[in-house]
Amino acid sequence: MGSWAKELSEIHSKHVLTPWSIQKRASGPMIVRGEGSYLYDSEGNRYLDLSAGLVAVNLGHGKKQVVEAIQQQAARLCYASPAFFNDQRALLAQGLSQCAPWPEGARVFFTTGGAEANEDAIKMARMITGRQKILSTYRSFHGSTLGASTLTGEYRRFAGEPGIPGVIHFWGPYPYRSPFFSASEAEETERALRHLELVLLHEDPSRVAAIVVEPVVGSNGVLVPPKGYLDGLREQCLRHGILLIFDEVMTGFGRLGAAFGAARFGVIPDLITFAKGVTSAYVPLGGVLVREGLAATFDEQQLWCGHTYSGHPLAVAAGLGALSAYRDERLFDRAGSIEEWLRRGLRELEKQSPLVGEVRGVGAFFGVELVRDRTTREPLSLWHKPPSPEVRWLQQQLLSRGVYLFCKHNVLLVAPPLTIAEEELQAGIEQLGETLRRLREEPSFDLGRS
Repeated sequence: MGSWAKELSEIHSKHVLTPWSIQKRASGPMIVRGEGSYLYDSEGNRYLDLSAGLVAVNLGHGKKQVVEAIQQQAARLCYASPAFFNDQRALLAQGLSQCAPWPEGARVFFTTGGAEANEDAIKMARMITGRQKILSTYRSFHGSTLGASTLTGEYRRFAGEPGIPGVIHFWGPYPYRSPFFSASEAEETERALRHLELVLLHEDPSRVAAIVVEPVVGSNGVLVPPKGYLDGLREQCLRHGILLIFDEVMTGFGRLGAAFGAARFGVIPDLITFAKGVTSAYVPLGGVLVREGLAATFDEQQLWCGHTYSGHPLAVAAGLGALSAYRDERLFDRAGSIEEWLRRGLRELEKQSPLVGEVRGVGAFFGVELVRDRTTREPLSLWHKPPSPEVRWLQQQLLSRGVYLFCKHNVLLVAPPLTIAEEELQAGIEQLGETLRRLREEPSFDLGRS
């Protein structure tokens, strides 16, 4: 590491609190530039961004339409109170409504990110229904603010406990590690829906305002719902007058091969929360899409939601630039091609490495679940503990080979920019395969070397 890069790293360690980290262990390259599918550090090293940051940079780095939209808006207007109307905000809301799955149309409430969007969505659900209870799944992540932490079903909610009242968790489907001891995907769907019905029975469905789910569970394993599950969830919500909220912070904007996961699975929720891909993460922006029939509630009733940066002019301009790029390059559809490349490359990896327990995914969103033993399915890193030495070694070795992959415990999230070239993706998968081979042979670990 050069002297200037070393000094920058020391400044960062001294003055920045790194998220989700024990600070003394926090480390990483000093990223200073991005272009296309690559990131560059302060020493000129290049890294293939195989997870699109945190499953967010759907357009890749440095997309011209978005950069120019930000520049032009910065020269014109950087801020106006959200109480004023704004041209860019209006046009982006119109564009997003046209992407929404409701024939009746939709309205948009803007936030600065996904956590705020999820909190505002449950506030709206409570205001619309007059009910208080909210259900969400255990293996989920909905943000790290207090309310979003309570919605979250995994261990990252603990620091926010006791959290907000009225949130109840239930188990969603996970065929590879079935919480229902199912022997098939069909059985998993049946048992998961029966479990939810039982939870609703004991919570009194007439008291439940909404059920919040990720159409594909994101950072908790890339769990694709088995056939019929989302349809069954929709049916239960309709039967009990419960609003269905899709958290599409990760799955929106082409990630699954459609504008939203709702369209990919053909299941229509009542509200959709979004963030990340709406600006390709260039500027913080999130929001709630509300179908018109529900949004009209607030024509006569006060909307008790508001933020200083709601629909920030610079952010919504970036969103308009991103929407233009998605449409001009037909990127909502491109994940179909990427899905073929990923399925082919990762399934070959599964054949080659005994450390790969399962490959699963849809569109440009795949998970590689790593295990110590395929028979017992013992995870390479436990979900309720810090990353294992083997996983930390794997991530560092990948970086040294010029590949960045977001790893949550024992699952690698392979979610490249929608603009990635097939040869770039193949090169990244080859590097992953070689690193897994070396991990199995690493003398520091006992991973069943032959």
